[in-house]
Amino acid sequence: MITIDGLPSSDSILGEMEAEGKPVLLAFSRGKDSLSAWLALRERGIPVVPYHLYSVPGLQFVADSLKMYEDFFGQKIYDLPHPSLYRWLVNYVFCPPERWRIIDAAGLTEFTYEDVAATLRQDVGLPADAWNVDGVRATDSPMRRMAMSTHGPIRQDTRKVSAIWDWQIADVRAAITRHSCPLPIDYEWYGRSFDGLDYRFIEPLSRHAPEDYARVLDWFPLAELELLRHDLTR
Repeated sequence: MITIDGLPSSDSILGEMEAEGKPVLLAFSRGKDSLSAWLALRERGIPVVPYHLYSVPGLQFVADSLKMYEDFFGQKIYDLPHPSLYRWLVNYVFCPPERWRIIDAAGLTEFTYEDVAATLRQDVGLPADAWNVDGVRATDSPMRRMAMSTHGPIRQDTRKVSAIWDWQIADVRAAITRHSCPLPIDYEWYGRSFDGLDYRFIEPLSRHAPEDYARVLDWFPLAELELLRHDLTR
């Protein structure tokens, strides 16, 4: 684990939540870091309301992994739209011109992660100040370390907390191994959890899950340009 002067350790953060004994939200991306956060919360006996945000509706490989984790942890995972989905649509990302008027007529509005958390708290009967936990780690990237140094792991204004912020990748692997927790198929295809419409995700999806790839094209028909662009510039 790492230390940054003035910031509370993950152990102390988890200890305080354990002492409070109150349920928390968990932003669950199906990735190794959010899995580790869930395992850390479970080790402390902290009640969790997990939620997943889908960027493309109806992908079978995503649904299969969510079912796997519902069985593994023994509880429901709320599956909600990701802010990126609405942002892509209202900005016509990979959408042909003939769809633009339809999107405009739908009156879609963008929303934030905080909007999602606030709505879910209300729907499941949690208080407005219930913590929203994520698996963000400072060592995951230089940008995340800078953000952690600047803002810290606890954001009181949004009630968001990065519960394993100081964990190294070795800590993540140890937690996953200790609990014999499986990783989603994403790690075989992408080396990480599905997180976008660029070539890194679209190309493997087209090979490994053609029906899910077709589903992506139902929503974003011009995403196929990622494959064509790569072939032309290779």
